[in-house]
Amino acid sequence: MTDNVIWHDLTTLNIEGKGWTDTRGFYDRLPARAEKIVRDPVWNLSRDSAGICARFTSDTTAIHARWSLRKESLAMVHMPATGVSGVDLYVRVGYTWRWLGIGHPATFPDNEVLLCTGLPEGTREYMLYLPLYNGVRSVSLGVPESASFEATPPRTTQPVVFYGTSITQGGCASRPGTCHPAVLGRMLDRATINLGFSGNGKMEKEIAELLAELDPALYVIDCLPNMTADEVAERAPELIRILRAARPQTPILLVEDRTYSNAFLHQDRAERNRSSRAALRQAFAEL
Repeated sequence: MTDNVIWHDLTTLNIEGKGWTDTRGFYDRLPARAEKIVRDPVWNLSRDSAGICARFTSDTTAIHARWSLRKESLAMVHMPATGVSGVDLYVRVGYTWRWLGIGHPATFPDNEVLLCTGLPEGTREYMLYLPLYNGVRSVSLGVPESASFEATPPRTTQPVVFYGTSITQGGCASRPGTCHPAVLGRMLDRATINLGFSGNGKMEKEIAELLAELDPALYVIDCLPNMTADEVAERAPELIRILRAARPQTPILLVEDRTYSNAFLHQDRAERNRSSRAALRQAFAEL
């Protein structure tokens, strides 16, 4: 598979989706110092590479990928291995991005796949997304030795920061590029930073203070699926005040909860949706 293939470490490219550079592992999502600040579940999830991607240009006819995973569990009962632990390749076509190939993870820790082959001649821009619910220790892309391979210049626009739950992190997308922050990033042609923490998007002060260190075009706060109404009433005003004090001009989008699909028969679930939404609206009205 690798005859006459030249490998390029992803760290040589302009990485998108990272809010901090001072991370323990290169593909972690929170700074190393956060280990002593946030709860253990949040820290452990922050080592998943959700939302991290890299863009590059090449005139290649084939693209290979190698990646080394941090966690042995490749899939979950409700989410395929391609989304949990796979890599996902897109190509720019005009002003849009089109899906091109998926890296199916089959072994732990190391995987090597041919993402695509038989591409027509021409230089194109590509984007590779990393796993949503696993972390990576290393990632490399391979192209034929005769092909060009260059980092795409970094964007000049500010990113959009998403903070939320398992839904934000990417559960249960079949591929990393189909997680909604990634989809919106391609639609807006703008980098996104995915700070979704499965089961742990709770508007905590410690996370708010970390978010305030970033300088995005927009904060998207999408935590209600993990919070009760009482928690929303207590924590939402403080989170917003922290962000507003640090970034007085940055828009903050507060997202209401989804309606449980079985709420029409389970009144307790319907009430959970209603009460958390009401608490968020009340918190907003009192600011």
